[in-house]
Amino acid sequence: MSKLTDVPKRILIGRALRSDKLGETLLPKRIALPVFASDPLSSVAYAPGEVLLVLSVAGVSAYHFSPWIALAVVVLMFTVVASYRQNVHAYPSGGGDYEVANTNLGPKAGLTVASALLVDYVLTVAVSISSGVENLGSAIPFVTEHKTLCAIVMIVLLTLMNLRGVKESGKLFAIPTYIFVAGVFIMIIWGVVRGAIMGDTMKAPTADFTIHAEQGGLAGFALVFLLLRAFSSGCAALTGVEAISNGVPAFRKPKSKNAATTLALMGGLAVTMFCGIIGLAMATDVKMAETPATDLLHNGVPVGSGYTQNPVISQVAAAVFGDGTFFFVVLAAATALVLFLAANTAYNGFPLLGSILAQDRYLPRQLHTRGDRLAFSNGIVLLAGAAIVLVYIYGADSTRLIQLYIVGVFVSFTLSQIGMVRHWNRHLLTEKEPAKRRRMHRSRAINAFGATLTGLVLVVVLLTKFSHGAWVAVLGMVIFYATMTAIRRHYDRVAEEIAVEDVPGDEAVRPSRVHSIVLVSKVHKPTLRALSYAKLMRSGTLEAVSVDVDPAETKALKAEWERRGIDVPLKVLASPYREITRPIIDYVKSLRRESPRDAVSVYIPEYVVGHWYEHLLHNQSALRLKGRLLFTPGVMVTSVPWQLDSSEAAKKRARKRAEWNAPGAVRRGPVAQPKKEKAAARK
Repeated sequence: MSKLTDVPKRILIGRALRSDKLGETLLPKRIALPVFASDPLSSVAYAPGEVLLVLSVAGVSAYHFSPWIALAVVVLMFTVVASYRQNVHAYPSGGGDYEVANTNLGPKAGLTVASALLVDYVLTVAVSISSGVENLGSAIPFVTEHKTLCAIVMIVLLTLMNLRGVKESGKLFAIPTYIFVAGVFIMIIWGVVRGAIMGDTMKAPTADFTIHAEQGGLAGFALVFLLLRAFSSGCAALTGVEAISNGVPAFRKPKSKNAATTLALMGGLAVTMFCGIIGLAMATDVKMAETPATDLLHNGVPVGSGYTQNPVISQVAAAVFGDGTFFFVVLAAATALVLFLAANTAYNGFPLLGSILAQDRYLPRQLHTRGDRLAFSNGIVLLAGAAIVLVYIYGADSTRLIQLYIVGVFVSFTLSQIGMVRHWNRHLLTEKEPAKRRRMHRSRAINAFGATLTGLVLVVVLLTKFSHGAWVAVLGMVIFYATMTAIRRHYDRVAEEIAVEDVPGDEAVRPSRVHSIVLVSKVHKPTLRALSYAKLMRSGTLEAVSVDVDPAETKALKAEWERRGIDVPLKVLASPYREITRPIIDYVKSLRRESPRDAVSVYIPEYVVGHWYEHLLHNQSALRLKGRLLFTPGVMVTSVPWQLDSSEAAKKRARKRAEWNAPGAVRRGPVAQPKKEKAAARK
């Protein structure tokens, strides 16, 4: 079976890499930026629209608050980026928010942050892929008709790319990400040139539309609440910022410095693009509505259900470049593609965090193991599976999925920055140097301000989105928290149970005797080999045991045993119900009851076959018996293999595959050995 699966595995994810090649998979900053920052960079494609959608509830007159909301988002972004730059220097192991909270606030806070991040990573994949599919569907009707299927296919493709390795997937994602960033900057610069220098009038496709205000004349607390809700929606631009602090181990050395530089570059790019798009949206008079069919009016008449409301970035591009122009098409294509690639942030953050949690015994230890391509393959597959389930349940509808979003990330933001405040408080108690104390006070003030803002956003998000679907994200966090707590309790219980005590117990006492049993069905070569091997062991008692399920076969077995003069006593167990496993288990348990200090060693002859289908025809009774004997204390089970001819044929086939040369390999000549391998061979 391994040979059957190995070929397609190598085709899909490539050849396996040695562990000492790990350094070659580490990322330079130019690749790390699109790998870890594709989510916050791509969020500028929809975050400005989210702000305008919320403000449209109060009508077009509320749009004049959008620059102030953008300013608040910028302040929060810079605060979070500044905080996380300190995180990557103080906690470079890759634990990120989890390690900060766990170290400074305790295990429960750390586990809460971990649960929030895991949920957010799953939602990042689901939202980004669903949004990308919807953008692609506007050009290809087939995608819209099979939206869920296309989203699942995209998740599978993205999973395969990441299974090939972080560096390899990063190279694939770098070009479209940089095209998107360059396209947005060209749009902003050209928009400023046309509007401020050339004096052109730029109008968005919806500039002549009006908005029917659902709640006009808002004032006082209602207005403040609306602005807070718009601010929290605009904070979607911050999703994925924490991924860099979780992915520090994937950077080249100096890891912390490169991660901090990448974080600052990401923050600068995201803020500039976000503010530029908001500014151009105001200049081109973009109109957005939560329910465009009824609230968006053209010449006083609702546009109706047949109208498709394009994203803000698309409308701004149409106003600046012209609808259907080369730059418009390039930016539209890059936007759709980068939304797919935004999920890659989660594909790099989730497995790394899962590995750390597995190391801390909160998740299965398999998540800590690197796969063939030195990526955390099990974590990648787990993330893909969870995202596929979510996409299937919600029908790849980004409007429904977006309601679940950003709850987890702001839980982690808030607890992480509170933890950093505790971190600086602890260090200020021991630090005496005035210059360092001033830097610590400044850092603590930044973290305290960030904790206050992100805490406020978290409260607003929960209040405004809880009934619209955010409760699912909260439920997911609770499920992750409970599951990880149960896993940790299991590992702790097992560790306590198998720990070696200072005073040796029964497990260190040598058994008085060994009672060896060779299981026999017929007298054939595998049986004789098992008997010969058992005789080599120093056993107090050695006997052969057979189960009487067919009286005629049992009689023939006894006759053959006596004819050959085998010097091992044969014991036949009665089985009135024709069972094989139960009589042997009962007999072994009776031996243990009679002599508790004796060890029972059971030898089972087994066939070694060469084809996968032959496993279905042999060794089934042996497998069932071994499975039952595993739960019997004081019993050791030994398999004595007998290689059938088919196994020898399989060995020859494997040898031929190993010696096979590709067409033209002889003509090309032998492959030159690397200098290091030559030197090792000479030694």
